Amino acid sequence: MNRTMKRINVLVAAVITAVGVSASSCDSIKSAKLHSDVDSASYAIGLVNGFSFKQNLSTFPGDPINLDVLIAGLATGLKEDTASQKMTAEEAQAYIQEYFQKAQTQETEKTKLEGEKFLEENKTKSGVIVTESGLQYQVITEGTGPKPQETDQVKVHYTGSLLDGTVFDSSTQRGEPVTFGVNQVIKGWTEGLQIMPVGSKYIFWIPSELGYGENGAGRDIKPNSLLKFEVELLEIVEQ
Repeated sequence: MNRTMKRINVLVAAVITAVGVSASSCDSIKSAKLHSDVDSASYAIGLVNGFSFKQNLSTFPGDPINLDVLIAGLATGLKEDTASQKMTAEEAQAYIQEYFQKAQTQETEKTKLEGEKFLEENKTKSGVIVTESGLQYQVITEGTGPKPQETDQVKVHYTGSLLDGTVFDSSTQRGEPVTFGVNQVIKGWTEGLQIMPVGSKYIFWIPSELGYGENGAGRDIKPNSLLKFEVELLEIVEQ
């Protein structure tokens, strides 16, 4: 499922939440009576979904969502009130797709520009080295062992974080080093590992084109994200 469709699903969740949030201030809902099993089930479904999806409203891109207008659209659809309908279901679906695609493009471009700005400033700092590819690194500890080749297997400890400091992965925190092929990881890692003598600890700042590029990775790494890795090269593993 692509990111646009995921955002659309979030919007659907947000609709349910918005109904619950706004309904809480409505006298008719405050005074709702649960006269039957169906009444209780209906209320329970609304309540559970409201709590579950409350946070999804914060993920809505662009300006804050207009709850009143959202609920008006939901009510129109549920009641099939064609007289007050401002667009067809097909037009609504197309608009949602267009809105989220546009928002994703804007978000991706913003992420890219933020990364580029950071790298421009970071490369001027003392101790930061820039390679021909654009990879930036800083030596924390310089080891005395051999440097791995592209075909080697290595054992490392690392912590990966985003520009805002969010840690998205860390073998160091797990307390378990990782072994992999130097040529089996993102380009920034492949290049950086071959610079490091065994026993070294470096910080790498990896531009998006040497990382996960326009695709991103998982939930945390957005498209065009700059990545920061603190890497400790423990050993070259004999094969």
